[in-house]
Order: sequence, then structure tokens, then C-alpha cells
Amino acid sequence: MSEPLLAERLARAITLGGPIPVSQFMAAANAHYYATRDPLGAAGDFTTAPEISQMFGELIGAWAADQWDRAGRPAVAWVELGPGRGTLSADALRVMARAGLTPSVHLVETSATLRAAQAERLPGATWHDSLNTLPEDVPLLVVANEFFDALPIRQLVRRADAWHERLVACQDTLFVPIAGATVPDTIVPPALRDAAPGAVIETSPAGVAVMADLAARIVAQGGAALVVDYGYEGPAIGDTLQAVRAHAFANPFEAPGEQDLTAHVDLATLGLVATASGARCEGPVGQGAFLRALGIDQRAAALGERVTQDRDRLVEQMGELFKVIAVTHDQWPRPAGFA
Repeated sequence: MSEPLLAERLARAITLGGPIPVSQFMAAANAHYYATRDPLGAAGDFTTAPEISQMFGELIGAWAADQWDRAGRPAVAWVELGPGRGTLSADALRVMARAGLTPSVHLVETSATLRAAQAERLPGATWHDSLNTLPEDVPLLVVANEFFDALPIRQLVRRADAWHERLVACQDTLFVPIAGATVPDTIVPPALRDAAPGAVIETSPAGVAVMADLAARIVAQGGAALVVDYGYEGPAIGDTLQAVRAHAFANPFEAPGEQDLTAHVDLATLGLVATASGARCEGPVGQGAFLRALGIDQRAAALGERVTQDRDRLVEQMGELFKVIAVTHDQWPRPAGFA
């Protein structure tokens, strides 16, 4: 489907039914975007850590193998949420195999285009549209790298009188954010209720639902999950909705479905959701500190000078913006990488 068709569909829906929540706009745009392309790499719109260097996936594989080994080497399933081209899992599974761990492989992915790319690297995998069909009879080793940031967010904007739901309106096919109906103060964190006019608060009901489901599965089945994403420890004020196209930032309300829409992830809230479900949460810690604790400097030295820039990009440039949390069963060992 071409860009004008998606924009026209959204414009028509808004014209007939009125402005829609930011979350609905983001969900529609990203569903189209990921269904119609491979967005990764130099020819795409952005590059993720596994595509920068094999070291990223290798260290996560070593992390998972260590968890499995110290848990007594049970039968487990490997799960990746939003696995891109399958690069992270391929690198991780190679390291796990050297440690004696050869789990069944399960990928949560809805894009047919990306599933095809994943199948080339992970031919024995099983694909899932959601967490609902993941195995229920073994512990899970889960990784979610830059998965939560693409889930739809809800935005509230402060006006002089009250907090309002932020909506998306349109004129022809020009989409603009506006303030919608007021919302009760009770849904705003107490420390943020008196923010200045123009302030924006973001929540991700979709992210909370995924984490609650994931944590409940780990509590019931055993295992561990690693979440890596760019984000913060909230709640906090800030409009972080952004678009990336051809490796440059763009207006998130332009060309829906033709650019990647993301928002920073409130990792502290995800951790609280996990602990409320009965799991144990470690972090957040910066990606740089996490990778250093797992031995990226030693691995880079072994690979030679050609990876120095890759190491610096993962550890220095992305090291604080990206953060990591681990969610584990309370009877599983404490995960490595979290001081």
C-alpha cells in the first residue's frame, strides 16, 4: 500500500469520526510501516545494536547461557520479541551452543517481510503473532531489544485548566496534534499534576500489558527476560514521540506508515509491573555499563582493531541513552551485568 493510501485512510477516518488518540495514530502507522519493508541497515531507516556488531548478540547469548547454567541447565525456550532480521538471535544462539545450550527458538513477529529475513538466519524457528502462543511447559529465556519503544503510547498534555488527552486531527492529509477532552487528575502521577502548561506525559498501556504477560509467564514457568531500549526512569515530563527516516529525524505526524515511530521507554514502570506480577527485576543500568560487565572490552580486544569503532558506538555513544532491565523468576540466579 502506498503512502497516499494510508494517509488518505487515516484522514478519512478522522474526518468522519473526529480526531483520534496519539496511540491509535502510532499503532496504525507502525503496523503499515513494518508490514511493508525491512527498515534496517544503510539502505533502510535505522540501525540497531545487533546490526552494528556481532558482539552485542554474542554477549547476550553468553548472558543467557550463564543464567541457564546456574539454574541447573533445564530444558528452555529462547524467545525474541521484535527480532528484526534475526541477527541478535543468530549471534546469541551460536554462543549458547558452544556452552551446550540448544533451546527451541520462538520469535514474536507480525511482519511477513521481516519473518522472511529471520527465516534465512533462523530456519528452525517458530513464529508467533503475540506472546499468547509461546510455550507454557518450559522456562523462557527472553530478549526484547528495541521492542517496547515501537509500541503505541498515550500522551496527556497540560493546559491552563487541566490535563487533556492528546489527539491527532487532520486538514486534508496534514496531521497535527491537538488537545482533546480533559482527563481526571487521578490518572496523573501526583508529583506531575501541577506541571506547567504545555507539559506532556506519556504512558504505554500496550507496553505495560506485554510486560505483565511476560512477567506472569516467567513467574509461572521460570526463566529470565532481558529488555534493552532507549528510555528513562519515570514517571517524567516530556514529549519523546519521534520519527526516523533514512537515518534522520523527521516530523512524526508526516507520512504515516512511511517512517518509524518510537517513544522513549519508561523502564522503571516496566520494572514495577514485573515486580507487581511476582517476578524479580534488576536495573535499569546503562547499556554501556551492562556490556562492560559482560566483557565487551575483552571480546573487542580478541576481535582486533576493526571492531574498536563498533565497541565505542555500543558502549559510549549508546551507553547511557539505552538502558537494560532483567526480569527473572525469584528462584532463578541473579543475572550477570547488574552490579
